[in-house]
Amino acid sequence: MAKRLEALREVRIEKLHKLESLGINPFPSKITLQGKLTKINIARESLGKKVLAAGRIWSIREHGAVSFLDLKDDTGGIQLLFQKKVLDKEFEILDLLDTGDFLGVTGEVIKTQAGEITISVEKFELLTKSIRPLPSTWFGLKDEEERYRRRYIDLLLNDDLKDLFKKKALFWQSMREFLIEKGFLEVETPVLENTAGGADANPFITHHNALDIDLYLRISMGELWQKRLMVAGFGKTFEIGRQFRNEGIDREHLQDYTQMEFYWGYANYEDSMKLVEEMYKYVAQKTFGTLKFEIGEHKVDLSGDWKKIDYRETLLKETGVDIAKASDSDLKKELTSRKVDYEKNGERGRLIDSLWKTVRKNISGPVFLTGQPVEVSPLAKKMEKAPGFVERYQVIIAGSENGNGYSELNDPIDQAKRFKEQQNLREKGDTEAQMEDNDFVRALEYGMPPTSGFGVSERLFSFLAGKSIRETVLFPLLRPEEGKKEGDK
Repeated sequence: MAKRLEALREVRIEKLHKLESLGINPFPSKITLQGKLTKINIARESLGKKVLAAGRIWSIREHGAVSFLDLKDDTGGIQLLFQKKVLDKEFEILDLLDTGDFLGVTGEVIKTQAGEITISVEKFELLTKSIRPLPSTWFGLKDEEERYRRRYIDLLLNDDLKDLFKKKALFWQSMREFLIEKGFLEVETPVLENTAGGADANPFITHHNALDIDLYLRISMGELWQKRLMVAGFGKTFEIGRQFRNEGIDREHLQDYTQMEFYWGYANYEDSMKLVEEMYKYVAQKTFGTLKFEIGEHKVDLSGDWKKIDYRETLLKETGVDIAKASDSDLKKELTSRKVDYEKNGERGRLIDSLWKTVRKNISGPVFLTGQPVEVSPLAKKMEKAPGFVERYQVIIAGSENGNGYSELNDPIDQAKRFKEQQNLREKGDTEAQMEDNDFVRALEYGMPPTSGFGVSERLFSFLAGKSIRETVLFPLLRPEEGKKEGDK
């Protein structure tokens, strides 16, 4: 197969040289044909009119003194009619064209005897010569890694895949529209940080040559920066951008991905839940035209009022473990009985979180999970009547967390204490524990109003689309081809 493809490539290169010998540039910088470029979907509606269209040749059918080509752009396709009696000597140039080439044409839009909308070509010019043949649209790219590696071809051959990414653009656009309509200001915060904060995650490390310091790629969407903005007097802010976590790859996780986070002054987690429910319904309807989804084995209906479930009560019901009373030994025993891997010296919060994740996968949702223990929430405000738990919520959809928010901790003394506890965990080897950020504590000492924050990643889009998150990324990260080892897929 490789030898055959290389032979086809050599034939195309020969054609390229023949074009050059005829004084035809195979790679011109612009269309020189006269007229205003018309998208193909518009050209199809221009029966009886002369149009200028351009696109990629999709197929070629030769019939002696007449040839038919199919031309496609990003709006659709149209048939082209080439006649020797019209084009004279230029007709011979068709022999040097191939599928995959880009072509510009002018001519009248007609309807053939077979009823096909067609451009009867009067003039044409080569815009780009393709020297590598496209895979068959029937067989396409079947190997998953090859599809990701040659994503541009995967997208070219698969209109459904292109539509998926148009939906993804609409997903973020509609979320942005919703928040701006609600009075939130879009902001930009640093991607490079001295201290990676705002989440429990292992960061990527890079080096800043000019300052000669190591820095971290952010692991949250500017959480600690946006809360500094609350200190500075901003009332409602949000950011949509890329964040980075040096962790594993699976159906739900990526190392770099898009996230949205908002921060809302003078609001608490209950206010935030109401806004988030409204936002999810708005975004889902705008993006997918429905509020009902089938996600794996889960049937999810976002309409209606979303229920709340309690973290402690749900764990007690499903596992028999009361996290308010259970010892670390009890938690480890339950995890072992469920055959869940955990760090033998892992701190209590990690044990509780690992146990919760075994229960979460059976919840279809949408529900708001509330009442998380303080051990798993180092940035959330404690409940006044139950200080062992915090004012936090997670959106559970199809057995997974698809959104996380809370009443933000604004007590600088409590925050400093929790940072110390997290830093101790880091020093014991927990690479996902949060870093101590004394500058942020200093900002809180100036005073931050009651604030609620919330974050959601592109995982939500992948779930609603019924795809793995990797499939919903235009260009997923791969090992370099030359770096593949024997046995790698």
